[in-house]
Amino acid sequence: MKHRLIVFLFIAAPLIVTSCSGGKKAEHDHGQGSEEKKLEASAPQFEVNDDFQQQLSKVFASYVSLKEALVASDAGKVKSEASNTSQAVAGVDMKLLSGPAHNDWMSFLGPIQSSLKEIEYGQDIEAQRKAFSTLSENLYKSIKAFGLGGTEVFYDYCPMAFDNEGAYWLSDQTVIRNPYFGDAMLTCGVVKEKLQ
Repeated sequence: MKHRLIVFLFIAAPLIVTSCSGGKKAEHDHGQGSEEKKLEASAPQFEVNDDFQQQLSKVFASYVSLKEALVASDAGKVKSEASNTSQAVAGVDMKLLSGPAHNDWMSFLGPIQSSLKEIEYGQDIEAQRKAFSTLSENLYKSIKAFGLGGTEVFYDYCPMAFDNEGAYWLSDQTVIRNPYFGDAMLTCGVVKEKLQ
């Protein structure tokens, strides 16, 4: 019995370790499989002004540049991209929303601004990544609520981020580029949802 357990562990261990190790097999299995291609985009919760969607789309574009700076593990670039994203957020006109849509935006806006400040003034890449997780969560809620007027957004998940707590991020492509690990595990993750 003990011998069988040792043989099992010997065979299973490499599979467990490589599931999100960034190796060639993981690259193929995470983010590029046919499962993601079948995702249907969910409709936004609110019908809002096209101008608002375009402004939110600019925030998303800046966010993608911020994500890529985290992928590159470049703390200085991360700071400057966080500043650019803050400027894009400041350009969103909340007066274009009313009622429950306005209330929801206000509930997302505070955490978005706070996360961006933490990233911009963060002293190390890991602290910036933690704040990026909160930013991602609130930007996801915003895009889910209001949409981007047809721009495709992919909601990605890495189960190993933050000591296996897991974390999400947004992307403009189905290919996984993990901002929480950078080159260490670039392709660790999977597309969970598609938004527009």
